[in-house]
Amino acid sequence: MNVAKYRKSFRLPGLENLSLLYIWAGIILLFGLLEPDTFLRIQTVRTILANEAITSLMALSLIMPLAANTFDLAIGGTMGTAVVMTAWLQFQFSMNPVYAVVLTLILGLVIGAVNAVVIVSWRVNSFIATLGMTSILVAVVQWISGGKYIVTGISKNFKALGTTRLFTIPLPVYYMLAVAFILWYILEHRQIGRYLYATGSNPDAARLAGIRTDRLKVISLLVSATVATITGIIFLARIGSASLSAGPPFLLPAFASVFLGATQGKSRHVNVVGTLIAVFVLGTGVKGLQLAGAPFWVDDLFNGAALIIAVALSGRAERRQKGGGPTGARGMIGL
Repeated sequence: MNVAKYRKSFRLPGLENLSLLYIWAGIILLFGLLEPDTFLRIQTVRTILANEAITSLMALSLIMPLAANTFDLAIGGTMGTAVVMTAWLQFQFSMNPVYAVVLTLILGLVIGAVNAVVIVSWRVNSFIATLGMTSILVAVVQWISGGKYIVTGISKNFKALGTTRLFTIPLPVYYMLAVAFILWYILEHRQIGRYLYATGSNPDAARLAGIRTDRLKVISLLVSATVATITGIIFLARIGSASLSAGPPFLLPAFASVFLGATQGKSRHVNVVGTLIAVFVLGTGVKGLQLAGAPFWVDDLFNGAALIIAVALSGRAERRQKGGGPTGARGMIGL
């Protein structure tokens, strides 16, 4: 009897390429049985959507740099700076929120440009460069805010951008979907997307083929900083006050989601659809644990374990993929 053939015949459709969907269904079933009165409610769905919209945006900001085999650990600091900067301009100068948003976006581009100069021109390892930038941005946040939370002076119209619901769904979810669609279209249907993946897979071969790899890395870092800045602005509109530690807590779940999402699909590289699925799988699990009365520290434990498992699975998938380039774990962390 051919055991391998027997096992293959009973394999669930898409299990290898879309395994997260089965895990997601299992999580929903588990907590639906454990906490049916609280978990299986439309309000819980809305809460998960609203909460994970921010995490999704942060994860999306990582995709282009990681596709080009470049780390951007500064997205947490960039988001936090955007939160404080947008609030401070409105509080300190009673500035029109439109102008505050524009100036904050310019600041985000400056952060991305500085990262690009250090990584591309100065040839500093992207991990080290963006880690150092994170520390600088933490200092910038403390300097701008004077070490104090900003809870007043924020325009009501501005806050409405984060709290208004359209068809019962919070607006940040629609912002996230818009950014996701743009990135998906660029990466999957435009030449620049193929060039980014080629750069991340084999930069030397890409360079010999005439691809401007350094230019692509610059673009990816600018996009990363811009999306992280947009995330900070949306987060401020949703929360209505400026926390001095708003950005960094999203860094770990964002990386976990991107790496876990890279295990989905046949291509085995970072991608938008897999990332979004991973975000909501992790978000659903965390919400279920919270409703089940798990301790507050379980969130970090859950996300940390997910990151380790995601990198391990990505590396395993890469080893099994014959002739594939380093677009899995080795390609993303073996700088």
